[in-house]
Formats: sequence, C-alpha cells, structure tokens
Amino acid sequence: MTTPLSRRSFLGLAGLTVAASACGGGTKLGSGSSAPAAPAPTFSGGEYSGPKVTLDYWNGFTGGDGPHMRTMLAAFNKEFAGRIEVRNITRRWEDLYPAMPTAIAAGKGPDVAVIHNDWIGTFAARQVLISLDDVVGALELSESDFIPAVWGAGVFGDKRYGIPLDVHSLGDYWNAGHLDKIGLKEAPSDKASYEAALAELKKAGVANPFWMPSKWPAHLMFMSLLWQHGGELYSEDGAKALWGSEQGVEALTWMVEQIDRGYSPAKVAIDTQYAAFKNDKVSFTWDGIWQINDLKTNAPNLKWGLSPVPTIGASAAVWSASHNFVLTSQAGKDPNKVQAAKFFVDHMSRQSTEWAKAGMIPARNSARQDAAIADLPQIRLASDLDAFHFLPALPGVGDVQSKALELAVAKAVLKEAGPAEALKDGVATADKLLAENKRKYTR
Repeated sequence: MTTPLSRRSFLGLAGLTVAASACGGGTKLGSGSSAPAAPAPTFSGGEYSGPKVTLDYWNGFTGGDGPHMRTMLAAFNKEFAGRIEVRNITRRWEDLYPAMPTAIAAGKGPDVAVIHNDWIGTFAARQVLISLDDVVGALELSESDFIPAVWGAGVFGDKRYGIPLDVHSLGDYWNAGHLDKIGLKEAPSDKASYEAALAELKKAGVANPFWMPSKWPAHLMFMSLLWQHGGELYSEDGAKALWGSEQGVEALTWMVEQIDRGYSPAKVAIDTQYAAFKNDKVSFTWDGIWQINDLKTNAPNLKWGLSPVPTIGASAAVWSASHNFVLTSQAGKDPNKVQAAKFFVDHMSRQSTEWAKAGMIPARNSARQDAAIADLPQIRLASDLDAFHFLPALPGVGDVQSKALELAVAKAVLKEAGPAEALKDGVATADKLLAENKRKYTR
C-alpha cells in the first residue's frame, strides 16, 4: 500500500488466480495444495496455554500501513513472550498470493496470514485454509459484533475461513477550494445535487471537475453504481454474470455521460485523475480510503474532504473490500500451532483501533466506536453500514473481474463500444470463465 500504483496492483491482481506464475491467471494452485488437510483440534477459547510456538505470519503490508501492523505485532509478542512468537513476513500482495499455496504445500509457508476477502473462496476451495467456525463459536462472535456485510464476506461453502480486520472502500474526495467557489461546504450526496454541482463548477472555471478513468478504479466505480441501481454481479450459484443487466447499462451510461457533458476529458490515463486531484485541478475523485495518508503526506497544501460516494441510483452502495485473518493447512499439522494461531487471530482483530490509524475502517463495532478514532476521515464512511458491498466468495472470481468486467467498462469509457454492447460482450466472456472455474475449483 505504498503508493496508488501498488494498491491498484494488488487489487487488480484479483486476476491472478493463484498459480505458479504471477501473471498466469487461471491455472490450478501449486502442487499438493489441494490435498485435504488433517482435521485441526477444536479451539475452546481462552489464552494459549501450550508449549512455546513460533508462528510465521504473512501479509502484504509493505507501505504506510506496515508500521501500524508492526506496532500491533510488537505489543502482542511482548505481552505473550515465552508462549507465542509471531514472525512477521511481509511481501508485496502481487508476490504473496501466488507464492502462498506452493510454500504451504512444502511446509515453508505461513501458519497464519492476512488476505483479501475476494481470495478466500479460491484458497478455501483448494483447502489451503482451515475453517475458523470453532473460533467464532468459542468466542461467541456474531454478525452483530461486526459490519454485517464484511462478516458475510469471510464465508465460503457454509464455513467461515476469515476473521475480518477492516473494511476499505471507495470514497468521494473533494476539493474544498473548488466547492467554496460555488457555495458548498462538502460534496453533494444525491444525483441531482451532484450533477448540479458539476455544472456550476464548470461555469466557475474548473475545466473538468470530475475525471472519469477508463481503468483503475473505473471497475470499482461501476460496481458501486450497479449495486446502487439494484443490480448484482453474479448469480447465487456463481454460474452466470449478471452485470450486463439494465441496471448495469444505467450505471455504465452515467459514467460515460460525464465525458459527454465535458466534466471529464476523454481517455483519462491510469492514475492521472488522482494526480490531477492532488495538483488542485479536479474537484471530485472517487478513490479508495488508502489514499488518505498519501494526501496528508504528499499534498500538504491541498484542502480536501472525504464523503461517502454519492447515491446516483436508488439506494446507497459502494464497492468495499476487507483484510481477513486466515489460518492455513500448514498450521493444521501442529495442534499447538492451531491453538496459538487462533488465539492470535482473535487477539489481533480486537486491536483494530491502532489499525484505523493506517487509514482503514475497523470491522469490529467496538473498535470503530472508540472515541480515539472518531475524527479520522474514513470513519464517516461507515455511517451507513448497509452501503458496503463486497465481491462474492467465488473461487477464481478475480479472473472474471480482470478478463471480462474490467475490460467491458474500459471499452465503454474509451468509446470503443456503447455501454450495452460492451457489457454484453463482457458477460459472454465472463460466463465462459465462470464455467471453467466451476470445473477447476470443484473439490
């Protein structure tokens, strides 16, 4: 999460279906990774009381979020010294995901890890992960303890494999100086007011107040708008792509209209919309909350604010993702490691107040309601918990996103095809990929 590019690369790497090659997408997991893991002992709760164990902990927190995670780990290792030692092994997300299955199969991978929710289905289908249902039961955790949508995102095949640490979503960044020109104190929250503000900004001399990207994060914007219009991404059985619906066409049409109305230049190159915002040229830009710390550090003179993505459709909705703690089949070979790792996962998820300083929204309600983080910019985005939407836990869903949905959105925004045609062609590709994934990931 060091830069917008590195964040884009790991989320865009949802197209890397864990394979021997990081850019191979679509091949099966590493050799031996699909062999069933031995049953793990049941977690009964309470502190770990077994012999001292060392846990290898993999994560992709290589940037500005890294110091906050290291602070949490140092506190854990100090408190539980003599019983549990957690070794922090940090790799770039684009390297971590393809390496994990093969390393675990060789006994050289992580015992516990943090992965994104949209990878849970892929890893669980190949039995790289151990279910955490007993942790949930022993600690009496429930949806009421977490943001509901993120709690559901950690389930695959009726079993829980992830304990969520946070939520990170799109937000609407706005230029305070630009809005002051038209008498606004913050970004409008509904379609009519948002479009009126864009028109007024253009009259006030902002040539292009809202740049529309064709690539990152265009597909995240599209998904947000699709959900806002009442559409869905995929059928419940994961067999069909549904984003070519009337709601999908409405969503993508609105994106293209921003170019037609002159609010955005045509063919916006990747990252230039965010660079323009940092350089005081853009009034609004939709981007992830991970940009908060970048703006604080690298645009100190820019006066900006952050609001929820406006409701352009019938109801509020926004693309979201989550870092989840998971336990691997490698740890499952050692009963003591299983117990220690499950204790570690629960303990760390309770310390997410510190994690909020990395620019994330804590998944646990208790942490999010802590007065110490109430004034952080991203906390406001959690005012409507029902707005958060996540990718379904479909094995290989990243391939479908990168090879079909993202390309369809780009095709329309670049005016290479109309929204309806671009989505129709994309859905045809998506359905073929979904069928391949059904065969590939069937146990």
